[in-house]
Order: sequence, then structure tokens, then C-alpha cells
Amino acid sequence: MAFEEKRAWTMGMVAIAACATYLAVVLGRAVGVALAEAPYASALLWSVGTAIAVTIALHIAIALASPGEASPKDERDREIARFGEPTGQLLVVLGGVAALVLAMAEADHFWIANTVCLALVLSAVLGSVARISAYRWGFQPW
Repeated sequence: MAFEEKRAWTMGMVAIAACATYLAVVLGRAVGVALAEAPYASALLWSVGTAIAVTIALHIAIALASPGEASPKDERDREIARFGEPTGQLLVVLGGVAALVLAMAEADHFWIANTVCLALVLSAVLGSVARISAYRWGFQPW
């Protein structure tokens, strides 16, 4: 498995785990109150911060485990990165537009923050899936 494919796997898995943990914490706090009134900000910040730290730590661990693979990127790796990055970023843009619409509709801060968070998670997952599928089954650069 290529080094960059390993990085894509870790990014996708960490994003899913962080989102699932955040969801469990917020739903646990929402017992007996409306979901939008449940305390979410600290859980959101902790899950995002922890996901970033864990992803960095795992990337370092992967690089230390296979130092020969970590530095050289060939043309295929660069093409796959150019394919996977915009694919994932599409959801960041759509999430930003959705958050903007929610803000203009004067929705509760809970829904706006969670829309942005969901867009970031889905972006990481979709970008990872695009990269992994390109490594596994190839792709046709347009």
C-alpha cells in the first residue's frame, strides 16, 4: 500500500471516529432537552482538535514505520492528490453555502455550527474515498 494511500485511510477513519464520538456526546447531553439547546461547543472543539492531533500523530507514526516511502512522491501520487483534494473540497463549499443559508434564515447557532462540522467531516471522508479508490482501481485524469 502506498504511503499516501495509508494517509488517506487514516484521515477518513479519524474523521468518521471523531464525528461518531461527537454525535454520541451531544446526543447524550440532549436527554430531556431539545437538541439545539444541548451544550455542544466544547464537544465540537474537542472532537475537531483531537481529530487533528490524532491525524498528525498517525501520519508521523506511518512515516516512522516506513521511512523510505514517506518522502518521495511520484507523478501518480501527485495526480491522485490533484484528483482527491478538489473532490473533497466540493463538500466544504456546499457546507459553507448551507451554513450561509441557515445564517440568513436566522437558524440557531447549533445548526449552523453542525452544518459546517458535517461538511468538514464529509469532505475528509469523500476526499479519502476518492484517493483510496484512485489508488486501488485507478482513475482517468481529465
